[in-house]
Amino acid sequence: QVQLVESGGGLVQPGGSLRLSCAASGSIFGSSIMAWYRQAPGKQRELVALITSVRGTNYADSVKGRVTISRDNAKNTVYLQMNSLKPEDTAVYYCNARVDGRMWWGQGTQVTVSS
Repeated sequence: QVQLVESGGGLVQPGGSLRLSCAASGSIFGSSIMAWYRQAPGKQRELVALITSVRGTNYADSVKGRVTISRDNAKNTVYLQMNSLKPEDTAVYYCNARVDGRMWWGQGTQVTVSS
């Protein structure tokens, strides 16, 4: 079984930065595709960014140039560095792990961008 625990969310002003972290338990982290999704009130959950086991990355168009996903396999942790945050980035951010057809989700962390 895999457990994902997110941290780093909070309230930030427009233009500010946050770094989200997701710590994973279990031995599958190094071979997993790790991703961050977000879900705003009244909207569907959407992919923000993903990183493969060989550190290939993909980003949603809405965050390109402002967000960087990275992973530290030694710490079983994936990060999401978010800069130049906008009010429309407000959402619950979820960590996701995928390997061999299986998928796990974290409990989510709230990010609120407001003045």
